[in-house]
Amino acid sequence: MPESLLTRLFLRRLYNLWPCYWGTGVRLKYIAKDFREIRLELPLNWRTRNYVGTIFGGSMYGAVDPMYMLMLIKNLGPGYEIWDKAATIQFKKPGRSTLHARFTLDDEEIHRIREELAHAGSIDRVYAVDLTDDEGTACATVEKTIHIRRKQTRQGEKEA
Repeated sequence: MPESLLTRLFLRRLYNLWPCYWGTGVRLKYIAKDFREIRLELPLNWRTRNYVGTIFGGSMYGAVDPMYMLMLIKNLGPGYEIWDKAATIQFKKPGRSTLHARFTLDDEEIHRIREELAHAGSIDRVYAVDLTDDEGTACATVEKTIHIRRKQTRQGEKEA
């Protein structure tokens, strides 16, 4: 799906300049207009380089940290509370060049979440993303556990 003018000209720049995200050294390269796909790159440079000359693990994690939560917030809408609950990162090889990550959500996943929440108070979903080099080799895999629940109304009923 193509980027919209809003995501390309405004949102991508806004996220790239957001201080806590800018500090990781990452650059958002693509945000689908429906927030079902996001792509980013993490270059090896003075901000991301560690003592031994490879990409700092904290930059790797920080680059991918908010993405699935943001995508779910945008796709499920205001009737849901969505929070990062846990994360793990497995370093597979040193990042010696620009790393890339691609995040996706499909219609089936969004539908499955809504269906499960119709019968449960809350659910946890686990999403994995690889940070790959230019050859496609995974340098790290991050698993994010996202907690999702429907918002409560004043009378204690759940919003749709």
